[in-house]
Amino acid sequence: PLYHKGWYHLFYQYNPYSAIWGNITWGHAVSRDLIHWLYLPLALVPDHWYDIKGVWTGSATILPDGQIIMLYTGETNESVQVQNLAYPANVSDPLLLHWLKYPGNPVMVPPPGVKPDDFRDPTTAWLGPDGTWRLTMGSKFDTTIGISLVYHTTNFRDYELLDGVLHAVPGTGMWECVDFYPVAINGSVALDTSSLGPGIKHVLKASLDNTKVDHYAIGTYDPITDKWTPDNPEEDVGIGLKVDYGRYYASKTFFDQHKQRRVLWGWINETDTETADLKKGWASLQTIPRTVLYDNKTGTNLLQWPVEEVESLRLNSTMFKEVLVEPGSVVPLDIGTTTQLDILAEFEIEPLIPSTTNEIDGCGDGAVDRSTYGPFGLLVIADASLSELTPIYFRPLNASDGSLKTYFCTDETRSSKASDVFKQVYGGKVPVLDDENYNMRVLVDHSIVESFAQGGRTVISSRIYPTEAIYGAARLFLFNNATGVNVKATLKIWELNSAFIRPFPFERDSV
Repeated sequence: PLYHKGWYHLFYQYNPYSAIWGNITWGHAVSRDLIHWLYLPLALVPDHWYDIKGVWTGSATILPDGQIIMLYTGETNESVQVQNLAYPANVSDPLLLHWLKYPGNPVMVPPPGVKPDDFRDPTTAWLGPDGTWRLTMGSKFDTTIGISLVYHTTNFRDYELLDGVLHAVPGTGMWECVDFYPVAINGSVALDTSSLGPGIKHVLKASLDNTKVDHYAIGTYDPITDKWTPDNPEEDVGIGLKVDYGRYYASKTFFDQHKQRRVLWGWINETDTETADLKKGWASLQTIPRTVLYDNKTGTNLLQWPVEEVESLRLNSTMFKEVLVEPGSVVPLDIGTTTQLDILAEFEIEPLIPSTTNEIDGCGDGAVDRSTYGPFGLLVIADASLSELTPIYFRPLNASDGSLKTYFCTDETRSSKASDVFKQVYGGKVPVLDDENYNMRVLVDHSIVESFAQGGRTVISSRIYPTEAIYGAARLFLFNNATGVNVKATLKIWELNSAFIRPFPFERDSV
């Protein structure tokens, strides 16, 4: 992703010939607002020995003089992963329609000790205090140790591999799609990728090939030694926080210099079969873009939030104030069409009885697992008879010190009657501070539900394929399956318009 001359660009792995994996090329789309996208012709195709088996993941770096450098992984004719350089044929073209591959490709090949197929996904480069550019990319050592290699370059054609690694975590396996960027400790704006200095921490994120989960950690980067150290080693990359606790992988951020924000995309892959994908003719998509900030309230989390432009899709809204949801009850929210929604919901709990013990930790076996304080939340993409439903809920539990620890969860197990769809319970811990009520924002878009708890401290993306709760038959409900609390819910709900994603209208002068 990048921003250039008034347009946001997204380049993505794409099979132009089928809805299943293969023939990996770079698709290309542009948008004025990150929401209404227009498809452009393919940007890069596998047509040289160094990428004939696939134009894989890469990253853009915008140089101080405005030049754009694209590094990408190619698979060679001998199935070796190498790094290649590409750049726009005409950087003054706002659409960046034509790309040139550097005649001297590949610019990086697997170093000694790294297997030919464990060397991929270069990051956006950042400029060090010595005036040299750095980038990192994922690999593994000794089959189980996930690592991020660091390279130096001054011209993006010649690269020097540093001794050691930026970071390594035993037991996490191959790291893919590494992302590395600074965050301001006390700031509401994002930082350019090269930002260094006091008041800045660095986020290291890796996509774990073994589990297909994106993990991140916050820590400190030393630009002299090119080493990164996590704030909390017990929540290191791959063993602690997840970027998203649902169906989500291969995420990537970029610094949006137009609005001074860091924007995150993630890939939502399929939960049905390849046969179904071939039948419908498409597979997988990107999430709604999210802004990323450091959570200075907790000091331990990132905050992810849908970009403000998604609000341009909002149509009519409905308010519900302090709706009482008693233990064991379901309350319908009559708002008409519920397949495309933006929901803001806040919940207050009123304890009724003392806590019980021996409660299952985490999200349990889903929304049917009752405990004193939860689960409570929303039922989205549900039919009127509740034969299909997707609960999104909080589950506060008593901690050993007497406080409540809270889990934020999505239960897909009853989301669809279809037998060929993968369905599971997703979720993770979410910090809820003493002065906060439980709050969530939920974006519903037919088969996609993106849920943000406590301002985006914990996020879950769901991929559901209902058979009954579709189009006009879809409904929205509140529910409270706790045994010991009343819940009062206050909501504002918008119906959302389509984003009308379509091919670029070249026949017209402007868009």
